[in-house]
Amino acid sequence: MAVIFELNGKAQSVDVSPDTPLLWVLRDSLGLTGTKFGCGMALCGACTVHIDGEPTRSCVTAVSDVAGKKVTTIEGISTDRSNPVQQAWIAEEVPQCGYCQSGQIMSAVALLARKPKPTDADIDAAMSGNICRCGTYQRIRRAIHRAAGQAPAQKSAATPGTAAVAPAAKNGGAQ
Repeated sequence: MAVIFELNGKAQSVDVSPDTPLLWVLRDSLGLTGTKFGCGMALCGACTVHIDGEPTRSCVTAVSDVAGKKVTTIEGISTDRSNPVQQAWIAEEVPQCGYCQSGQIMSAVALLARKPKPTDADIDAAMSGNICRCGTYQRIRRAIHRAAGQAPAQKSAATPGTAAVAPAAKNGGAQ
């Protein structure tokens, strides 16, 4: 059964089992490897893509669920790293290992689309489902503020145990 959807602005048809996770269709069938496999249970955010503009975990989304919808991957937000979030990520030197970053960026892009001038609390809430094993949460926050055209806060409102560090803490730091 062919599933037809829009992928990064272009019509796409794939002939795979309808229950195949979108992540594997993107990576294995279509060769778009920017979206990463992290946990396979929608807990870490590494596989985040946009479906009709909403950040969605592609590891638990069946490809049949995107039929007739618009899917945007990290490759689709910019072909030359010109997206303001990507530029801010580079300027703030956010990545360490980089594995989670495409999912982090996709969540940040969605946040700024719905809230162009987010507060620290907005950022913490929107990003709380994205785990960074390297712990670059403060750089992520600064990058989102930069992308929003805001000066980063001098002193972060986050303290240990808040949303900025809670994803790793609530999972014992390992996944």
